[in-house]
Amino acid sequence: MLLVLRCWFSRVNPILRLSLPCSFRVPLALPVQRKVDTFKQIEFEMNTTPAEEKLLPAAFLFRVAMPCRYSKTPALNAPLGEEFRLLSLSLLDGEVPWSDFRIAWSEEGLAFGLTVEGKRQPPWCRANRVEDSDGLVVWIDTRDTHNVHRAGRFCQQFHFLPQGGGTKLDEPVAVHVAIDRSREQPRPVGPGVLKVRSEKRVDGYVLQGLIPAAALTGFDPAEHPRLGFQYAVVDREKGEQTFSVGGEFPYRSDPSLWGTLELAR
Repeated sequence: MLLVLRCWFSRVNPILRLSLPCSFRVPLALPVQRKVDTFKQIEFEMNTTPAEEKLLPAAFLFRVAMPCRYSKTPALNAPLGEEFRLLSLSLLDGEVPWSDFRIAWSEEGLAFGLTVEGKRQPPWCRANRVEDSDGLVVWIDTRDTHNVHRAGRFCQQFHFLPQGGGTKLDEPVAVHVAIDRSREQPRPVGPGVLKVRSEKRVDGYVLQGLIPAAALTGFDPAEHPRLGFQYAVVDREKGEQTFSVGGEFPYRSDPSLWGTLELAR
């Protein structure tokens, strides 16, 4: 029961070995050296115990930092390339991703792209019930603090819905929502500050968004190039896909369960 991660995690031993009760083999694209524009196909290999015998998800057994690449001029109508893809750690438990999430940074803020495929039903979204809606939720801690279990003023939660806004409920929605049990609140984010665009597909949708630096309390890439980060793609038909641990843990209110993004050029 051995996992060997042969990949680049800044400030982490490049070869990390852990005993894990699961089994799968999947090729991944990750940077393998500090020069982040060099990518190579590598493999995760784990063996043995059946999934039903697992006591804890693999993502809970270690803290991961992944690079978030720089994009000079991110825009809603400019899709992010393959190099901006952020893998879901559910892969370590043998789960097959049903969405593709990509993220980039610049001095102006963060840009993301989400593609959801394989759906047979339209997403259920309501602007007045964002926490119950299908779509994307993003959590960000601009200080990357992992030793507390309640969100502070540098922790924020953003909801992006592919539809549910407007009089016909067919317009995308982007809103900042307070995190439950927060010790302190970040700066408020006014209406229209967050940018979002969506495109309907036969079997899903494409969602693109921008979180401006002005909406991110404490965002300072030069002084704080690491972000605590978690995302969840929520769908009543497909389930839930996250970056780090899943719904069996209280990640929605506990920043210690989030992963880390390293803002790399």
